[in-house]
Amino acid sequence: MILNVSGRTDIIAFYENWLIKRVEAGFVDVRNPYNPKLVNRINFSDVDLILFCTKNPIPILNDLNKIKIPYLFQITITPYKRDIEPNVPSKKEVIEAVKKISKAIGKENVSVRYDPIFLSEKYNIDYHIKAFKKLCMLLNGYVETIIVSFLDEYKNVLKNKNVLKYRKFTEEDYKIIGKNFSKIAKLNNMKVQTCFEDRNLTEYGFTKGECLSHELAYRLTGKKYKSWKARKCNCVEMVDIGVYNSCKHFCKYCYANYDEKIVNNNFKNHDVNSSLLIGNVKKDDIIKTRK
Repeated sequence: MILNVSGRTDIIAFYENWLIKRVEAGFVDVRNPYNPKLVNRINFSDVDLILFCTKNPIPILNDLNKIKIPYLFQITITPYKRDIEPNVPSKKEVIEAVKKISKAIGKENVSVRYDPIFLSEKYNIDYHIKAFKKLCMLLNGYVETIIVSFLDEYKNVLKNKNVLKYRKFTEEDYKIIGKNFSKIAKLNNMKVQTCFEDRNLTEYGFTKGECLSHELAYRLTGKKYKSWKARKCNCVEMVDIGVYNSCKHFCKYCYANYDEKIVNNNFKNHDVNSSLLIGNVKKDDIIKTRK
């Protein structure tokens, strides 16, 4: 089994103490978002690999030695300001954290996500090219792969359209981004790839890949896995232990948050000693061990 920690929320940024407690306890419970009475119990002895996804890896830096299971990092670094990402820490601090993690586990096990790209009057193509160049220069020698994606019109995105002020991409936009990003990545000893994008930009030098490929999973675990049925990409199947509407970054483009009031309530209902990320196991819950 491979854990995704997490595509639903930023566990490392806001719930790192809970995560380490669960690792030390040996198991974690995950409430089924579509069947709330069903709780899946995951024993860490059954976990082969962990994929950590975060915008802020700083809280876990001093606890990496407590995690004995093989793990990877995907760290999202975008060029947006507080108007779009109100609670994401300084990008300079995040980049320094990426360097520390790279030194600890190897640059082949750390990827950066420049994700998502949207275009507006403020965040135009020139802005993105300059930001991407600066990012790659700072991470040269510390990261081998940068994963790029483009804004999708999720429920929360449409709700924040007046804040994002984005426009539709044109084919010329893709061409300019594709050529420039490929050139910049190559100059800084990196490859740039997309995952599950209609426009994968391979004609401009991008690599069409997966966030977590079958090849990489096999290299790290020696095991073969099914493809992730929950998504139409070719990523390996993973189990996400996060909860929707629980991330306090409050990014305006987020797909996993759609109600800030619910987010704040969920955050209040977090118990660092609970086996669940949000709330506690109830007497009438049905607990099933997931293998």
